[in-house]
Amino acid sequence: MVSNIQTTDDVVASPSKSFAVGTIIYGFIGLFAAFALSVEKIHLLLNKDAVLSCDMNPFISCGKVMAKAQASLFGFPNSFIGLMAFTAPIFVGFAVLAGAKFQQWFWRMYLVGISMGLVFVLWLFTQSTFVIHVLCPYCMVAWIAMIPLFWKTLIWAGAEGIIDVPVKTVGLFVRSEGYAWAYILGTEFLAVIAIIISFWSSWHILFGS
Repeated sequence: MVSNIQTTDDVVASPSKSFAVGTIIYGFIGLFAAFALSVEKIHLLLNKDAVLSCDMNPFISCGKVMAKAQASLFGFPNSFIGLMAFTAPIFVGFAVLAGAKFQQWFWRMYLVGISMGLVFVLWLFTQSTFVIHVLCPYCMVAWIAMIPLFWKTLIWAGAEGIIDVPVKTVGLFVRSEGYAWAYILGTEFLAVIAIIISFWSSWHILFGS
């Protein structure tokens, strides 16, 4: 394992402005999705027969997903978690633009939070795609926002020595900083392939034909 460049108490170099701007943009995208889902959930609670703006057909519907237990994993709507979670990247991004410098422990905790968010999103994706077999449009927007947040943060942290990585992979992390988009697109491409396979027999319904 490679040693950290900084000690735990040291302030580390801030990421680039492009990193900060991207973090803000993806944070707002995720926050928008979480807010829209929360509003639709309230509509559904007020009127269980309400037709939601994201209910397009039997296989693309927020309402059908919200009716499932997976949509309230901790006893309340998952979108409420998103309202809180997606504010963190926005805060971090603006703080970096303002010149703030954080200690190593902060960036590690931030990466842990982002990683937990990705794991949660992956679980929701598999449940929606393979178990419930219904796609939620606003949910997918939140998924799309979380993927770049994870890859950009992980690659930067590995390249800057914020986290311990195997010596042989240090160069890979450094080189990957300029190609994070490839990891992002690769992950989203795999998600699209999974959706195509899962809904292969239902595409005529998805497109209304």
